[in-house]
Amino acid sequence: MAQPRHIEYGLTDEDVLAMYRTMLLARKIDERQWLLNRSGKIPFVISCQGQEAAQVGAAFALDRSKDYALPYYRDMGVVLAFGMTTRELMMSAFAKAEDPNSGGRQMPGHFGQRRNRIVTGSSPVTTQVPHAVGIALSGKMKGEDFVSFVTFGEGSSNQGDFHEGANFAGVHDLPVIFMCENNKYAISVPVEKQLACEKVSDRAIGYGMPGYTVDGNDPLEVYKVVKKAVDRARRGEGPTLVETVSYRFTAHSSDDDDRVYRAPEEVKEAKSNDPLITFGAYLKENGVLTNEVEEQINKEIQNEVNEATDAAEAAAYANPEDALKYVYKEEGGRP
Repeated sequence: MAQPRHIEYGLTDEDVLAMYRTMLLARKIDERQWLLNRSGKIPFVISCQGQEAAQVGAAFALDRSKDYALPYYRDMGVVLAFGMTTRELMMSAFAKAEDPNSGGRQMPGHFGQRRNRIVTGSSPVTTQVPHAVGIALSGKMKGEDFVSFVTFGEGSSNQGDFHEGANFAGVHDLPVIFMCENNKYAISVPVEKQLACEKVSDRAIGYGMPGYTVDGNDPLEVYKVVKKAVDRARRGEGPTLVETVSYRFTAHSSDDDDRVYRAPEEVKEAKSNDPLITFGAYLKENGVLTNEVEEQINKEIQNEVNEATDAAEAAAYANPEDALKYVYKEEGGRP
């Protein structure tokens, strides 16, 4: 009898159950944030729904004790896997002083946390790509053993930052994993109007690196391909471009109305391949997840999200006089 795929890929039952829980937690936080936004309690949501499998599968392929993550704004699954908490994500959504990303100064999705090596991003898309390349260059020059992992959407793969970063990484054989989360739409622009080539991964050859396109709804396949890229980078063989193909279940953000550019039937069809459902079914087929365990995980996550919501809603906002804190150097050294 053939081994389950996760065992074949070097993952234990505990590993894949943790992957499932992280995916589900990301979904439940996201769903709660939409409810909070629609009730007027938080100002903005930019969603991860439909992309959790790619995010979590990739994060589990990295060494989260030493590698660096430069996530893009949808990557709730990545930052949860790297150690950010539900409470911290809710503090960010409510723009409270305890927000670890910016102390309540930036919109949600600007992830950044020094202790977990999550490097902060900016609102202009794709700026994280050359940053990831620079971090990898620094590591190579210092002889340090880490991989730099950066994500972006397929729309961002058309930006100059991506092309310059990929070219530099290829020329210098840097330990960078470029992961494009192709969710079919750059806000309202469908992928067929964004790319002249068939796949984002087709661009890899131009920068002297391997490129792979993988089913972004299958966390195990994403894990397998990213792990191969990570191992390659650690051997000093240079960067890899990975394209994960999934679908964005929600509008681009809470300020967008996706009904004007895509049909409800298209969204419904995509949701029939929801990675939480398909991965859950895989785990049940292989005896990793039972109905009882599933119920327990759901209850734990529900409690966790409720407690984080209550804590964030009750937390204090930053003091007005702190508006310039961390912007300018303060008396006595580091801010």
